[in-house]
Parts: sequence; structure tokens; C-alpha cells
Amino acid sequence: MDRLLQSVQIRINEKLFLKDPESSDLGRKIIEISIQMINEKGFENFTFKKLGLQIGSNESSIYRYFENKHKLLLYLTSWYWGWMEYQLVFATNSIKNPKEKLLKSILIITREVKEDSAFSHINEVLLNKIVINEYSKSYLTKEVDAENKEGFYSIYKRLVGRLGEMISEVNSDYPYAMSLSSTILENGLHQHFLKEHFPSLTDCNEIVTPTQYLTHLVFNTLNKDVDE
Repeated sequence: MDRLLQSVQIRINEKLFLKDPESSDLGRKIIEISIQMINEKGFENFTFKKLGLQIGSNESSIYRYFENKHKLLLYLTSWYWGWMEYQLVFATNSIKNPKEKLLKSILIITREVKEDSAFSHINEVLLNKIVINEYSKSYLTKEVDAENKEGFYSIYKRLVGRLGEMISEVNSDYPYAMSLSSTILENGLHQHFLKEHFPSLTDCNEIVTPTQYLTHLVFNTLNKDVDE
């Protein structure tokens, strides 16, 4: 799968950037260092001015790539979900058994992320931490409906749709496939957040993983008679 991913280019909605950051060394540097800074400082304390100082470039040069830091966050989270989608597709493409396919998908989506050498300027481990801690800030805004119409969340929605189809393949009578699918993605992030910051609010720890919890939840839900 790693060799396949090396030839993959994750395509992001062009409306999220003014100039494609993948088109230049400076653009890739903006992505690389912004991931490091947002992870370290938090999204609220991150600014293009601070980023410019860190990369040794004018603040105005960053604005040539991104209109604002909100668009940058949307770009980063979209890239993350696109990367996750590619992993899921490649890892499950040859699996015929619906239960095994869903089990593998839950593992990929909820497991602890390891760095992928296929993308040298993107640290997926740090980006995963950003998604866990900051992703909700990309859509909990007054502009979410307009941004949704622009397709800013299309990759995430497509991933939810793929997972929802797998759920229906396991149990075609289950009426809430999309709700369960989005629960897996959102709660996977949430359990990692609780494990790190509010351990008393979750059973996930160094032994019990979010993957184990969500696998148990999903398959017990799908195996239960929905008419009960």
C-alpha cells in the first residue's frame, strides 16, 4: 500500500486556496510548518504573521496561498480525510467478506496514526492530533452551510458515505447506516481526545483502544434485531 500511496496526489477543493501549495517549495513549507505550529500552539494562537516569521518569509506571501487561517485549516483537514480515504480504499479493495471489510475500515479510521513517508512535507501524526483537537472548529461556524454548498466538506462526506455503504452490506436492514458511519468517524476522534485530556470520561486507555470500543459498539448494534 505504501508504494501505491507514493503515486497518489490528494486533490483538495481548489476554492480552499488561492495558489496550490503543492505547486512550490514555499507552498509545501507553509503546509509543513503550519502543521507543526498549530499542533504546538493551538489554532487560536496560530497566525500567518507568526508563520511568516517561522519560515523566514513575508506574511503577505502566505496570503498569496490562503485567504485566511480558516481556509488553511479546512485545507489541512480535507487533506487528512483524503489521505484516510485512500488508505481505506487500498486496504479494503480486495476484501470480499462484508464484516471483515467493515472491521478493517473501522481499524484504519480509529487507530493511532503513524507517519507516512510517502508525503515528506506532511507529518501525519501531528496532523492527526490537529484533527482530533481542532477539526470541529472548521465547521462549527456561521458560514458552514455556505461552505458546505461550495463543497468544502466533500471529502469527509464521501468517506462517511463509503463507510455507510459498508455498514449496509453487513446488515441491509439496519436503518441508520449513515448516522452510525458519522458516529464512527466523530467518536473515534472524540475518544482519542478524552483519552488524552479527560481520561475519567472514557474507558479507553493504554490497554483499551478507541478501535476496540467502536468495533464492539458497531457490531453489537448491527447484530441486534432492530425490531426489538
